[in-house]
Amino acid sequence: MKKIVFALLLFMGINGFSQTKSELLKHYEAFYNEMRMQGDVNGIIGALTHLNVLSPSNERKDTLAFVYMNNGQHIQALNTIGIEKNTDDSDLAVQIKAVSLKALNQPKRALEQFEELFKREPSPYVAYEMADLKIQTGDVAGASTNIEYGIANAKDDMQYAFYERQQPYEVPLKAAFYHLKGLVDFNQDKENIDAAIASIDEALKIAPNFNLASLSKQALEARKKEGTTEGN
Repeated sequence: MKKIVFALLLFMGINGFSQTKSELLKHYEAFYNEMRMQGDVNGIIGALTHLNVLSPSNERKDTLAFVYMNNGQHIQALNTIGIEKNTDDSDLAVQIKAVSLKALNQPKRALEQFEELFKREPSPYVAYEMADLKIQTGDVAGASTNIEYGIANAKDDMQYAFYERQQPYEVPLKAAFYHLKGLVDFNQDKENIDAAIASIDEALKIAPNFNLASLSKQALEARKKEGTTEGN
């Protein structure tokens, strides 16, 4: 008799927990939708965290990591989905890892993720990130290959954002590639500064407001002037 009573209580407890979990899931799903409508990032993060605890899924983890990334919380994004290269990751997870690792100044690890993205779906935007990271890591030949692809495939309506000024601005992606080409030209032959300046001039023809390209050109012209002075 005692065994029957115990089993009945256990069944009731499990059933009650199941109902409570189901009700909590409904509550946090409704809460998540409400927070999205209000644009409350902290509320969205809280709701997704609870949902992941109650009913874990890769999709929810990816979504939570994406919210963290968009909010500039790159460490939290990577803590949510990890930093390892994983061919089973969703495209979103690979993108989050790539962007967050780049933001945290981990160029080699970020490059691995961008390369995986490019393998899945070649894109001028991804090629730009790869070229930029390869310049940082000293792979000038690899960067040059990505730049050639980018110049050939970037469409006129593709824009890229820069943040070195107080006010962010955008330039055509093709101009951004020509700026990188100038940096590669200089790294390949530091004596032939004119070639690097010519590439950056191409960038400025496309985007006269390209502040970073203007700064690079000024730096190259100053270096050329110094070389001329030393030669004399």
